[in-house]
Amino acid sequence: MMVPPLPRDPDEEPGAGPEGDPEPTRRSSSGKAEGASRNVRPPRRLDAHGFPLPEREVRVPARTPRARRTAKAVGASRKTPSRPIHWRRGLGCCLQGCFLIGVLFILALGWVLAWGISRYYAIASTLPPVDDLRNRASTFETTRILDREGNLLYEIVDPRAGRRRYRPLSGISPYMIAATIATEDKNFYRHPGFDPIAILRALWVNFTTGRIVSGASTIPQQVARMLLLSPEERALRTYERKIKEIILAAEISRRYSKDEILELYLNEVYYGNLAYGVEAAAETYFHTTADRLTLAQAAFLAGLPQAPAVYDVYTNREAALQRARQVLYLMYEVSQEQGCIQVGKTAQSVCVTAEDVARAAAELELYDFPPPRFPMKYPHWVLYVRRLLEEQFGPQALYRSGFTVYTTLDPKLQDLAQDLVREQVETLGPKHNLTNGAVVVIRPSTGEILAMVGSADFYNEDIDGQVNMALAPRQPGSSIKPFTYVAAFEKGWTPATLLWDVPSEFPPSGAPNDPRPPYKPVNYDRKFWGP
Repeated sequence: MMVPPLPRDPDEEPGAGPEGDPEPTRRSSSGKAEGASRNVRPPRRLDAHGFPLPEREVRVPARTPRARRTAKAVGASRKTPSRPIHWRRGLGCCLQGCFLIGVLFILALGWVLAWGISRYYAIASTLPPVDDLRNRASTFETTRILDREGNLLYEIVDPRAGRRRYRPLSGISPYMIAATIATEDKNFYRHPGFDPIAILRALWVNFTTGRIVSGASTIPQQVARMLLLSPEERALRTYERKIKEIILAAEISRRYSKDEILELYLNEVYYGNLAYGVEAAAETYFHTTADRLTLAQAAFLAGLPQAPAVYDVYTNREAALQRARQVLYLMYEVSQEQGCIQVGKTAQSVCVTAEDVARAAAELELYDFPPPRFPMKYPHWVLYVRRLLEEQFGPQALYRSGFTVYTTLDPKLQDLAQDLVREQVETLGPKHNLTNGAVVVIRPSTGEILAMVGSADFYNEDIDGQVNMALAPRQPGSSIKPFTYVAAFEKGWTPATLLWDVPSEFPPSGAPNDPRPPYKPVNYDRKFWGP
């Protein structure tokens, strides 16, 4: 096979050297040129300024005819279409893909909507009605016993329910309303019962943390949970229960006004230490009423419902005060965002400044919270009145009816009688073995009991101080003798009348058929002296 010679550079003269000088060609004995067999690299060419020019490309030997034919065939098979054909075909593929994705998205969306609607009706069919929301509310109030001047002697508390005094929204301090809204539901007057943005934020927080941290419960949702869900459901922390709350909250907001919902919440929520509702909480923690709560007091109470046991000021004072400071900051933050906090559907609003926050926080730091106790002033009298009420109305009525009982007790006479009994026992006790005493003061014209002292010391167990000696059945002793003599004189007896001191029996009620054992009196010396 013959190999064609390499093409010659047209600029190169035959037999010329690198500088163009002729160089004789020497041939070997075989007849071939010697210069052509040497592998000598020529020096770089320079331009007009003396810089080297780029080297010439290395020539690739020409292919054989067969190789050229094969390369031509391969190139023809890889030939790309022209631009118009490529653009039309790409557009068609793109439209088909977008259409397919759109169809899949619509099918998925329809499936989600169908599933959501089916779940909605499945859950809604099990929900209690919201029409009787007020009937489901705990409307009971505790009974209060007062003296004749209106001073509170005792409040009868149901140990299973706690203290409660219902207050209308108009009777609650605006500070308390504003603190509750800022803490629990700052968009209370804007959303339809649930806050979608807060729910999405809570879902994201729960997803990122891997556990349920936030529930995003609005005030209507909390009312639904307190009044319409069973105690077992309230304790659950599931998404199904949250869906129930949202559905019920939307229905409650549709059928009731915002002020009615807020009034129910403030009278139902638990504030710790057996205080249900804002009125009982104000009395428990500050010895005041709900309409007189200050900014500091309202902020303290509004922070308790989130965790009453954790923020118990009597066991964890610093945590409770820190929570109150958080509420004050929330009130300030909402005031800045919304231009004061709306209170009720009226134009009334509460504005909280940074100075107000600092002043309220300092007030709480210095406040000495009273210990949680249920004081009973004049206990013998209170228990006597309570027994009469239970006999007439029953014990459950005392816990649920919210009686306000004005009694005939005169506090001044009662204090005087207690002091006299205590002094007499201390004076006569060592000499005459006297340990206890009792006094009852009655106004004869009306029968009113003005004072009742059942013992010298109610809390002294050595003398059984909790026994009311003014009511306990006891032998009258010599105190009955004057009345006995008067009755005898009215029958015509005289001091010279002969009586027989002999064993005798008397029916307890005076009736001959009384089944109880008879009464058998004896003398002090346990003897009978005859005539």
